[in-house]
Amino acid sequence: MARRCELSGKAVLTGNNVSHAKRRTKRRFLPNLCNVTLESEALKKRVRLTISARALRSVEHRGGLDAYLLKAGDDELSLKARRLKRDVAKAHAAQAAS
Repeated sequence: MARRCELSGKAVLTGNNVSHAKRRTKRRFLPNLCNVTLESEALKKRVRLTISARALRSVEHRGGLDAYLLKAGDDELSLKARRLKRDVAKAHAAQAAS
């Protein structure tokens, strides 16, 4: 499993540990990932995702998973999230047509 948020694309960053003597050694900054189950109102089902804590706050701020996916760009979403976005868009289009 890659350490990458499926919604925001946030991934591992690299940097240096710097000692008092200014020696630099490589280190990794890991994102705060959470395994969550979010509910899609359009699809009427639950979806398990690995997302960062900040993306979870953004999902709640935008009004749910469906609203977040419809507003998000495809370049930052994972393959699973892009498929989910396509299904949500189809469901919204079908709901608007009827």
